[in-house]
Amino acid sequence: MNERRVAITGLGVVTASGIGIEELFENLSRKHTGIKRIDTFDPSGFPCQIAGQLDGFSARKYTPKSYRKAVKVMARDIEIAVAAADLAIRDAGIITRGIDEQNVNIDSARFGSNIGAGLMCTDLDELGIAVNTSVTDGNFDFKKWGREGMENLTPLWLLKYLPNMLACHVTIIHGAKGPSNTITCGEASGHLAVGEASRVIARGSVDVSIAGGAESKVNPLNLLRQNLLGRLTTTGNDNPTQACRPFDADHSGTVIGEGGGLLILEEHDRAIERGAQMYAEIAGFAARCDPDGVDYLNPPTGSALARAIEVALDDARIAPEQVDLIIPHGSAVPAEDLAEARAIHQALGEHARNVPVCTLTGSYGNLFAGAGAVALAVAAMALYKQTIPPAVNFQTPDEACNLNVIRELTRREINYALCTASSIGGQCAAVVLKRYQ
Repeated sequence: MNERRVAITGLGVVTASGIGIEELFENLSRKHTGIKRIDTFDPSGFPCQIAGQLDGFSARKYTPKSYRKAVKVMARDIEIAVAAADLAIRDAGIITRGIDEQNVNIDSARFGSNIGAGLMCTDLDELGIAVNTSVTDGNFDFKKWGREGMENLTPLWLLKYLPNMLACHVTIIHGAKGPSNTITCGEASGHLAVGEASRVIARGSVDVSIAGGAESKVNPLNLLRQNLLGRLTTTGNDNPTQACRPFDADHSGTVIGEGGGLLILEEHDRAIERGAQMYAEIAGFAARCDPDGVDYLNPPTGSALARAIEVALDDARIAPEQVDLIIPHGSAVPAEDLAEARAIHQALGEHARNVPVCTLTGSYGNLFAGAGAVALAVAAMALYKQTIPPAVNFQTPDEACNLNVIRELTRREINYALCTASSIGGQCAAVVLKRYQ
Protein backbone atom coordinates (compact mmCIF):
# COMPACT_ATOMS: atom_id res chain seq x y z
CA MET A 1 0.00 0.00 0.00
CA ASN A 2 1.53 3.29 -1.10
CA GLU A 3 -0.65 5.85 0.67
CA ARG A 4 -1.05 6.57 4.41
CA ARG A 5 0.18 3.74 6.63
CA VAL A 6 -2.49 1.85 8.58
CA ALA A 7 -1.73 0.39 12.00
CA ILE A 8 -3.73 -2.02 14.15
CA THR A 9 -3.97 -0.49 17.61
CA GLY A 10 -6.87 -2.34 19.22
CA LEU A 11 -8.07 -5.95 19.27
CA GLY A 12 -11.48 -7.12 20.43
CA VAL A 13 -12.47 -10.79 20.15
CA VAL A 14 -15.39 -12.87 21.39
CA THR A 15 -15.16 -16.65 21.00
CA ALA A 16 -16.03 -19.84 22.84
CA SER A 17 -12.31 -20.20 23.60
CA GLY A 18 -11.91 -16.79 25.13
CA ILE A 19 -13.26 -13.27 25.33
CA GLY A 20 -10.55 -10.65 24.90
CA ILE A 21 -7.37 -11.17 22.91
CA GLU A 22 -5.14 -12.07 25.87
CA GLU A 23 -7.50 -14.80 27.09
CA LEU A 24 -7.99 -16.18 23.60
CA PHE A 25 -4.29 -16.20 22.76
CA GLU A 26 -3.47 -17.90 26.05
CA ASN A 27 -6.12 -20.58 25.45
CA LEU A 28 -4.93 -21.13 21.89
CA SER A 29 -1.39 -21.50 23.19
CA ARG A 30 -2.46 -24.37 25.42
CA LYS A 31 -4.70 -26.00 22.78
CA HIS A 32 -7.94 -25.25 24.58
CA THR A 33 -11.18 -25.86 22.73
CA GLY A 34 -14.58 -24.36 23.47
CA ILE A 35 -16.54 -26.77 21.29
CA LYS A 36 -19.20 -28.71 23.21
CA ARG A 37 -22.64 -30.25 22.88
CA ILE A 38 -25.23 -27.57 22.20
CA ASP A 39 -27.44 -26.83 25.20
CA THR A 40 -29.16 -23.57 24.21
CA PHE A 41 -31.72 -25.69 22.32
CA ASP A 42 -32.30 -29.42 21.87
CA PRO A 43 -29.99 -30.58 19.06
CA SER A 44 -30.86 -34.28 19.31
CA GLY A 45 -32.71 -34.32 15.98
CA PHE A 46 -29.67 -33.08 14.06
CA PRO A 47 -26.80 -35.19 12.69
CA CYS A 48 -24.32 -32.69 14.17
CA GLN A 49 -25.12 -31.72 17.76
CA ILE A 50 -22.04 -29.70 18.75
CA ALA A 51 -20.90 -26.10 18.41
CA GLY A 52 -18.52 -23.40 19.59
CA GLN A 53 -21.17 -21.97 21.91
CA LEU A 54 -20.77 -18.83 24.03
CA ASP A 55 -21.82 -19.63 27.59
CA GLY A 56 -23.18 -16.97 29.91
CA PHE A 57 -22.57 -14.20 27.41
CA SER A 58 -24.48 -10.91 27.29
CA ALA A 59 -23.68 -7.57 25.71
CA ARG A 60 -24.96 -5.74 28.80
CA LYS A 61 -21.51 -5.91 30.37
CA TYR A 62 -20.05 -4.13 27.34
CA THR A 63 -22.77 -1.52 26.84
CA PRO A 64 -23.04 1.92 28.48
CA LYS A 65 -25.78 2.12 31.12
CA SER A 66 -27.60 4.72 29.09
CA TYR A 67 -27.90 2.27 26.19
CA ARG A 68 -28.56 -1.03 27.93
CA LYS A 69 -32.29 -1.02 27.24
CA ALA A 70 -31.39 -1.46 23.57
CA VAL A 71 -29.83 -4.87 24.28
CA LYS A 72 -33.31 -6.42 24.26
CA VAL A 73 -33.63 -5.53 20.57
CA MET A 74 -30.22 -6.95 19.67
CA ALA A 75 -29.94 -10.33 17.99
CA ARG A 76 -27.07 -12.50 19.18
CA ASP A 77 -24.88 -11.33 16.29
CA ILE A 78 -25.35 -7.69 17.28
CA GLU A 79 -24.51 -8.40 20.91
CA ILE A 80 -21.25 -10.06 19.85
CA ALA A 81 -20.30 -7.06 17.72
CA VAL A 82 -21.11 -4.60 20.51
CA ALA A 83 -18.93 -6.56 22.94
CA ALA A 84 -16.05 -6.88 20.46
CA ALA A 85 -16.21 -3.15 19.75
CA ASP A 86 -16.02 -2.26 23.43
CA LEU A 87 -13.04 -4.57 23.91
CA ALA A 88 -11.22 -3.22 20.85
CA ILE A 89 -11.75 0.45 21.67
CA ARG A 90 -10.63 0.02 25.27
CA ASP A 91 -7.62 -2.00 24.11
CA ALA A 92 -6.65 0.83 21.76
CA GLY A 93 -6.88 3.43 24.52
CA ILE A 94 -9.38 5.49 22.55
CA ILE A 95 -12.09 7.27 24.52
CA THR A 96 -15.42 7.46 22.71
CA ARG A 97 -18.73 8.64 24.05
CA GLY A 98 -19.54 4.99 24.75
CA ILE A 99 -16.51 4.77 27.06
CA ASP A 100 -16.55 8.19 28.78
CA GLU A 101 -18.77 10.86 27.28
CA GLN A 102 -16.99 13.64 29.19
CA ASN A 103 -13.48 12.83 27.97
CA VAL A 104 -13.80 11.86 24.33
CA ASN A 105 -10.43 11.97 22.52
CA ILE A 106 -11.47 11.17 18.95
CA ASP A 107 -13.08 13.26 16.22
CA SER A 108 -16.33 11.43 15.51
CA ALA A 109 -16.42 12.74 11.93
CA ARG A 110 -13.07 11.02 11.27
CA PHE A 111 -14.10 7.71 12.87
CA GLY A 112 -15.56 5.12 10.48
CA SER A 113 -16.69 1.50 10.56
CA ASN A 114 -16.75 -1.52 8.28
CA ILE A 115 -18.35 -4.61 9.80
CA GLY A 116 -19.06 -8.01 8.30
CA ALA A 117 -22.34 -9.75 9.07
CA GLY A 118 -24.14 -12.93 8.14
CA LEU A 119 -27.65 -14.26 7.78
CA MET A 120 -29.30 -13.44 11.09
CA CYS A 121 -31.97 -15.98 11.98
CA THR A 122 -35.07 -14.90 13.82
CA ASP A 123 -35.86 -16.33 17.23
CA LEU A 124 -38.18 -19.27 16.58
CA ASP A 125 -40.06 -18.94 19.87
CA GLU A 126 -40.60 -15.25 19.28
CA LEU A 127 -41.78 -15.75 15.71
CA GLY A 128 -43.73 -18.89 16.53
CA ILE A 129 -46.20 -17.07 18.77
CA ALA A 130 -47.06 -14.68 15.96
CA VAL A 131 -47.33 -17.47 13.39
CA ASN A 132 -49.59 -19.60 15.60
CA THR A 133 -52.13 -16.80 15.81
CA SER A 134 -52.23 -16.62 12.00
CA VAL A 135 -53.42 -20.18 11.36
CA THR A 136 -56.95 -20.93 10.19
CA ASP A 137 -58.13 -24.55 9.87
CA GLY A 138 -54.56 -25.78 9.94
CA ASN A 139 -53.37 -23.42 7.18
CA PHE A 140 -51.35 -20.25 7.40
CA ASP A 141 -53.66 -17.32 6.67
CA PHE A 142 -51.86 -14.29 5.23
CA LYS A 143 -54.80 -12.00 5.86
CA LYS A 144 -54.94 -13.09 9.48
CA TRP A 145 -51.17 -12.59 9.69
CA GLY A 146 -51.63 -9.00 8.61
CA ARG A 147 -54.57 -8.39 10.94
CA GLU A 148 -53.48 -10.26 14.05
CA GLY A 149 -50.22 -12.19 13.75
CA MET A 150 -47.92 -9.23 13.25
CA GLU A 151 -49.46 -7.56 16.28
CA ASN A 152 -47.68 -10.18 18.39
CA LEU A 153 -44.27 -8.93 17.27
CA THR A 154 -42.56 -5.96 18.88
CA PRO A 155 -42.63 -2.89 16.60
CA LEU A 156 -38.82 -3.02 16.47
CA TRP A 157 -38.76 -6.74 15.68
CA LEU A 158 -37.23 -6.43 12.20
CA LEU A 159 -34.45 -4.19 13.51
CA LYS A 160 -33.09 -7.16 15.47
CA TYR A 161 -32.30 -9.08 12.31
CA LEU A 162 -31.01 -6.67 9.66
CA PRO A 163 -27.30 -7.31 8.91
CA ASN A 164 -26.43 -3.61 8.99
CA MET A 165 -27.61 -3.37 12.60
CA LEU A 166 -24.22 -4.58 13.86
CA ALA A 167 -22.58 -1.46 12.48
CA CYS A 168 -25.62 0.63 13.43
CA HIS A 169 -25.44 -0.16 17.15
CA VAL A 170 -21.64 0.03 17.31
CA THR A 171 -21.52 3.43 15.63
CA ILE A 172 -24.38 4.83 17.71
CA ILE A 173 -22.81 3.70 20.99
CA HIS A 174 -19.37 5.09 20.15
CA GLY A 175 -20.36 8.09 18.06
CA ALA A 176 -18.59 7.02 14.88
CA LYS A 177 -19.89 9.38 12.18
CA GLY A 178 -17.45 8.57 9.40
CA PRO A 179 -18.13 6.25 6.44
CA SER A 180 -19.90 3.08 7.55
CA ASN A 181 -20.35 -0.12 5.58
CA THR A 182 -21.66 -3.66 6.06
CA ILE A 183 -20.26 -6.63 4.14
CA THR A 184 -22.14 -9.93 3.89
CA CYS A 185 -19.80 -12.35 2.12
CA GLY A 186 -19.76 -15.38 4.40
CA GLU A 187 -16.42 -16.46 5.78
CA ALA A 188 -14.62 -13.78 3.75
CA SER A 189 -16.63 -10.94 5.36
CA GLY A 190 -14.14 -10.08 8.11
CA HIS A 191 -11.11 -10.00 5.82
CA LEU A 192 -13.01 -7.88 3.31
CA ALA A 193 -14.23 -5.49 6.01
CA VAL A 194 -10.73 -4.95 7.41
CA GLY A 195 -9.20 -4.61 3.97
CA GLU A 196 -11.78 -2.09 2.80
CA ALA A 197 -11.52 -0.11 6.04
CA SER A 198 -7.75 0.09 5.65
CA ARG A 199 -8.20 1.58 2.20
CA VAL A 200 -10.57 4.23 3.53
CA ILE A 201 -7.89 5.27 6.02
CA ALA A 202 -5.06 5.02 3.49
CA ARG A 203 -6.74 7.44 1.12
CA GLY A 204 -7.43 9.94 3.92
CA SER A 205 -11.22 9.70 4.28
CA VAL A 206 -10.98 8.86 8.00
CA ASP A 207 -8.24 8.56 10.61
CA VAL A 208 -9.65 5.63 12.59
CA SER A 209 -11.98 2.80 11.69
CA ILE A 210 -13.46 -0.12 13.59
CA ALA A 211 -13.52 -3.15 11.33
CA GLY A 212 -14.16 -6.87 11.43
CA GLY A 213 -17.23 -9.05 11.73
CA ALA A 214 -19.47 -11.11 13.98
CA GLU A 215 -22.02 -13.87 13.58
CA SER A 216 -23.84 -16.59 15.49
CA LYS A 217 -24.85 -19.81 13.77
CA VAL A 218 -25.81 -21.54 17.01
CA ASN A 219 -29.55 -21.79 16.37
CA PRO A 220 -31.76 -24.47 14.78
CA LEU A 221 -32.20 -22.82 11.38
CA ASN A 222 -28.52 -22.24 10.76
CA LEU A 223 -27.60 -25.70 12.04
CA LEU A 224 -30.15 -27.11 9.59
CA ARG A 225 -28.83 -25.04 6.68
CA GLN A 226 -25.21 -26.05 7.19
CA ASN A 227 -26.26 -29.68 7.56
CA LEU A 228 -28.22 -29.54 4.29
CA LEU A 229 -25.15 -28.07 2.61
CA GLY A 230 -23.21 -31.13 3.79
CA ARG A 231 -20.58 -29.03 5.55
CA LEU A 232 -20.92 -30.32 9.13
CA THR A 233 -19.04 -33.16 10.74
CA THR A 234 -21.35 -35.93 11.92
CA THR A 235 -18.73 -38.05 13.68
CA GLY A 236 -17.87 -35.85 16.66
CA ASN A 237 -21.00 -35.82 18.81
CA ASP A 238 -19.43 -38.14 21.38
CA ASN A 239 -16.11 -36.28 21.43
CA PRO A 240 -16.83 -32.60 20.68
CA THR A 241 -13.42 -31.21 21.64
CA GLN A 242 -11.69 -33.25 18.94
CA ALA A 243 -14.34 -33.01 16.24
CA CYS A 244 -13.08 -30.09 14.14
CA ARG A 245 -9.75 -30.91 12.47
CA PRO A 246 -8.63 -28.47 9.74
CA PHE A 247 -6.10 -29.90 7.26
CA ASP A 248 -5.84 -33.11 9.28
CA ALA A 249 -6.13 -36.48 7.57
CA ASP A 250 -9.29 -37.09 9.63
CA HIS A 251 -11.05 -33.82 8.82
CA SER A 252 -14.69 -34.69 8.24
CA GLY A 253 -16.53 -31.38 8.27
CA THR A 254 -16.86 -28.10 10.09
CA VAL A 255 -18.55 -27.19 13.38
CA ILE A 256 -20.72 -24.10 13.71
CA GLY A 257 -19.72 -21.43 16.18
CA GLU A 258 -20.65 -17.99 17.40
CA GLY A 259 -18.32 -15.09 17.91
CA GLY A 260 -16.35 -12.46 16.09
CA GLY A 261 -13.75 -9.79 16.25
CA LEU A 262 -13.37 -6.08 15.68
CA LEU A 263 -10.07 -4.29 15.17
CA ILE A 264 -9.18 -0.66 15.59
CA LEU A 265 -7.36 0.48 12.47
CA GLU A 266 -5.61 3.80 12.80
CA GLU A 267 -3.57 6.11 10.61
CA HIS A 268 0.05 5.52 11.56
CA ASP A 269 1.08 9.10 12.37
CA ARG A 270 -2.00 9.65 14.53
CA ALA A 271 -1.21 6.49 16.48
CA ILE A 272 2.39 7.63 16.95
CA GLU A 273 1.29 11.07 18.11
CA ARG A 274 -0.93 9.69 20.86
CA GLY A 275 1.57 7.02 21.92
CA ALA A 276 -0.62 4.09 20.95
CA GLN A 277 0.51 0.49 21.14
CA MET A 278 0.75 -0.91 17.60
CA TYR A 279 0.27 -4.64 17.16
CA ALA A 280 0.96 -4.68 13.41
CA GLU A 281 0.41 -2.82 10.16
CA ILE A 282 -1.91 -3.61 7.26
CA ALA A 283 0.60 -4.20 4.47
CA GLY A 284 -1.49 -5.70 1.67
CA PHE A 285 -5.03 -6.62 0.74
CA ALA A 286 -6.84 -8.14 -2.21
CA ALA A 287 -10.26 -9.57 -3.00
CA ARG A 288 -11.41 -11.81 -5.81
CA CYS A 289 -14.54 -13.79 -6.68
CA ASP A 290 -14.95 -17.16 -8.36
CA PRO A 291 -18.29 -17.17 -10.25
CA ASP A 292 -18.38 -20.98 -10.08
CA GLY A 293 -18.53 -20.71 -6.29
CA VAL A 294 -22.24 -20.01 -6.40
CA ASP A 295 -22.79 -23.72 -7.12
CA TYR A 296 -22.00 -25.23 -3.75
CA LEU A 297 -22.41 -28.76 -5.11
CA ASN A 298 -19.17 -28.37 -7.06
CA PRO A 299 -15.95 -28.60 -5.01
CA PRO A 300 -14.13 -25.25 -4.91
CA THR A 301 -10.95 -24.98 -6.97
CA GLY A 302 -9.09 -22.28 -5.04
CA SER A 303 -8.06 -20.40 -8.20
CA ALA A 304 -9.70 -17.10 -7.20
CA LEU A 305 -8.17 -17.29 -3.72
CA ALA A 306 -4.76 -17.97 -5.23
CA ARG A 307 -5.06 -14.82 -7.31
CA ALA A 308 -6.18 -12.83 -4.25
CA ILE A 309 -3.08 -14.01 -2.37
CA GLU A 310 -0.81 -13.07 -5.26
CA VAL A 311 -2.29 -9.58 -5.53
CA ALA A 312 -2.17 -9.07 -1.75
CA LEU A 313 1.53 -9.97 -1.70
CA ASP A 314 2.12 -7.59 -4.58
CA ASP A 315 0.22 -4.89 -2.70
CA ALA A 316 2.47 -5.50 0.31
CA ARG A 317 5.51 -5.43 -2.00
CA ILE A 318 6.87 -8.72 -0.74
CA ALA A 319 7.89 -11.97 -2.37
CA PRO A 320 6.21 -15.28 -1.45
CA GLU A 321 9.28 -16.45 0.48
CA GLN A 322 8.93 -13.45 2.83
CA VAL A 323 5.69 -14.81 4.30
CA ASP A 324 6.53 -16.07 7.81
CA LEU A 325 3.08 -17.20 8.97
CA ILE A 326 -0.20 -18.22 7.37
CA ILE A 327 -3.55 -18.23 9.16
CA PRO A 328 -6.01 -19.77 6.70
CA HIS A 329 -9.72 -20.10 7.30
CA GLY A 330 -9.40 -23.89 7.56
CA SER A 331 -13.05 -24.90 7.77
CA ALA A 332 -12.21 -28.62 8.17
CA VAL A 333 -14.54 -29.47 5.28
CA PRO A 334 -12.21 -31.74 3.25
CA ALA A 335 -12.92 -30.22 -0.18
CA GLU A 336 -12.66 -26.68 1.20
CA ASP A 337 -9.41 -27.40 3.03
CA LEU A 338 -7.95 -28.88 -0.13
CA ALA A 339 -9.00 -25.90 -2.26
CA GLU A 340 -7.51 -23.46 0.24
CA ALA A 341 -4.28 -25.44 0.42
CA ARG A 342 -4.05 -25.56 -3.37
CA ALA A 343 -4.50 -21.79 -3.52
CA ILE A 344 -1.67 -21.30 -1.03
CA HIS A 345 0.61 -23.62 -3.00
CA GLN A 346 -0.25 -21.91 -6.28
CA ALA A 347 0.47 -18.46 -4.86
CA LEU A 348 3.55 -19.25 -2.75
CA GLY A 349 5.16 -22.00 -4.79
CA GLU A 350 7.78 -24.13 -3.03
CA HIS A 351 7.65 -21.89 0.06
CA ALA A 352 4.10 -23.09 0.77
CA ARG A 353 5.20 -26.43 2.17
CA ASN A 354 7.60 -24.83 4.66
CA VAL A 355 5.92 -21.67 5.99
CA PRO A 356 4.29 -22.21 9.42
CA VAL A 357 0.50 -22.50 9.34
CA CYS A 358 -1.73 -21.77 12.33
CA THR A 359 -5.33 -23.05 12.23
CA LEU A 360 -8.01 -21.75 14.58
CA THR A 361 -11.37 -23.31 13.74
CA GLY A 362 -10.68 -26.43 15.79
CA SER A 363 -10.62 -24.30 18.93
CA TYR A 364 -13.91 -22.39 18.68
CA GLY A 365 -15.70 -23.56 15.54
CA ASN A 366 -16.51 -21.83 12.28
CA LEU A 367 -17.47 -18.23 13.02
CA PHE A 368 -18.44 -17.46 9.42
CA ALA A 369 -18.66 -13.64 9.11
CA GLY A 370 -16.92 -13.39 12.48
CA ALA A 371 -14.01 -15.64 11.55
CA GLY A 372 -11.80 -13.29 9.56
CA ALA A 373 -11.25 -10.56 12.13
CA VAL A 374 -10.53 -13.10 14.87
CA ALA A 375 -7.89 -14.66 12.59
CA LEU A 376 -6.43 -11.23 11.89
CA ALA A 377 -6.41 -10.40 15.60
CA VAL A 378 -4.52 -13.62 16.34
CA ALA A 379 -2.11 -12.87 13.50
CA ALA A 380 -1.51 -9.36 14.85
CA MET A 381 -0.89 -10.78 18.30
CA ALA A 382 1.48 -13.39 16.88
CA LEU A 383 3.47 -10.63 15.19
CA TYR A 384 3.46 -8.58 18.38
CA LYS A 385 4.54 -11.47 20.60
CA GLN A 386 6.68 -13.21 17.94
CA THR A 387 4.87 -16.38 18.91
CA ILE A 388 2.72 -18.84 16.93
CA PRO A 389 0.03 -20.75 18.84
CA PRO A 390 -0.37 -24.44 17.94
CA ALA A 391 -3.25 -25.91 15.98
CA VAL A 392 -5.95 -27.70 17.95
CA ASN A 393 -6.73 -31.29 16.88
CA PHE A 394 -3.97 -31.57 14.30
CA GLN A 395 -2.24 -34.95 14.45
CA THR A 396 -1.83 -36.54 11.03
CA PRO A 397 -1.36 -34.20 8.05
CA ASP A 398 -3.60 -34.55 5.04
CA GLU A 399 -0.93 -35.30 2.43
CA ALA A 400 -3.04 -33.76 -0.31
CA CYS A 401 -2.99 -30.42 1.53
CA ASN A 402 0.74 -30.63 2.34
CA LEU A 403 0.87 -27.65 4.70
CA ASN A 404 3.25 -27.08 7.62
CA VAL A 405 0.62 -26.86 10.35
CA ILE A 406 2.26 -25.98 13.67
CA ARG A 407 1.58 -28.49 16.47
CA GLU A 408 3.40 -26.85 19.38
CA LEU A 409 3.75 -23.31 20.69
CA THR A 410 6.50 -21.80 18.54
CA ARG A 411 8.60 -18.71 19.19
CA ARG A 412 10.35 -17.40 16.11
CA GLU A 413 10.91 -14.27 14.05
CA ILE A 414 7.75 -13.28 12.19
CA ASN A 415 7.77 -10.23 9.93
CA TYR A 416 4.81 -10.91 7.64
CA ALA A 417 1.62 -12.87 8.25
CA LEU A 418 -0.88 -13.88 5.56
CA CYS A 419 -4.55 -14.45 6.39
CA THR A 420 -6.85 -16.04 3.81
CA ALA A 421 -10.51 -16.91 3.37
CA SER A 422 -13.06 -17.95 0.80
CA SER A 423 -16.77 -18.59 1.14
CA ILE A 424 -19.60 -20.44 -0.50
CA GLY A 425 -20.58 -18.06 -3.25
CA GLY A 426 -17.00 -17.63 -4.39
CA GLN A 427 -15.91 -14.53 -2.46
CA CYS A 428 -12.21 -14.65 -1.59
CA ALA A 429 -9.88 -12.35 0.32
CA ALA A 430 -6.29 -12.19 1.48
CA VAL A 431 -4.75 -9.77 3.96
CA VAL A 432 -1.04 -9.33 4.70
CA LEU A 433 0.00 -7.99 8.10
CA LYS A 434 3.45 -6.58 8.79
CA ARG A 435 5.33 -6.58 12.06
CA TYR A 436 5.54 -3.09 13.49
CA GLN A 437 9.12 -1.97 14.15
